[in-house]
Amino acid sequence: MPKEPAPLRILLADDHDVVRHGLRSLLESHEGWQVCAEALNGRDAVDLAGQLLPDIAILDVSMPSLNGLDATRIIRKASPKTEVLIFTMHESEQLIREVLAAGAKGYLLKSDAARSVVAAVEALAAHRPYFNWKVSETILDGFLRASSTTPVEGVAGEPLTPREREIVQLLAEGLSNKAVATRLDISIKTVETHRSTVMRKLDAHSVVDLVRYALRNNLTSI
Repeated sequence: MPKEPAPLRILLADDHDVVRHGLRSLLESHEGWQVCAEALNGRDAVDLAGQLLPDIAILDVSMPSLNGLDATRIIRKASPKTEVLIFTMHESEQLIREVLAAGAKGYLLKSDAARSVVAAVEALAAHRPYFNWKVSETILDGFLRASSTTPVEGVAGEPLTPREREIVQLLAEGLSNKAVATRLDISIKTVETHRSTVMRKLDAHSVVDLVRYALRNNLTSI
């Protein structure tokens, strides 16, 4: 008697219960698919992915504790066979580029979930990328704009490292330096050093400026 194929194991991470429950219902109605775990924030998603090694992780971009982009980087490093589908309401060209750079293979808008999530998961299960027509159009428009203009050296600040992005998110969510140090298991002095570097890179002068940056770049959903 032929052996039944193993179920496709999926991790869901979104801080909204209704969204997770709706996705679970859609996914588990598909034969052979199993939601093996749910997470309410990016850090729990990372921990669960490391323990369970799911076939696919569906991550919201804006989650507490650790955003979806940085969670993607960590998950892809810890579990290279886990394909990541970013699930978000945002469709900016910059965010799409960051999603690809982080190692995600798919990008799905929440407004299209009901009709497209099955197709997205099928694509990632076959290790193929998935972008719906709206996202593909955004990528193409950006490519055409870049091809038709000459890049100009600007005065933009240095990019933040993944650790600096984590610290910005946690500070923006209201954690003190001590609480950030405890959460990340580093010294308060290290947090202060990173914070000073971040403030310089962003030309920020207060936590309010960090909150604005975090919101603009979808590092937090506050």
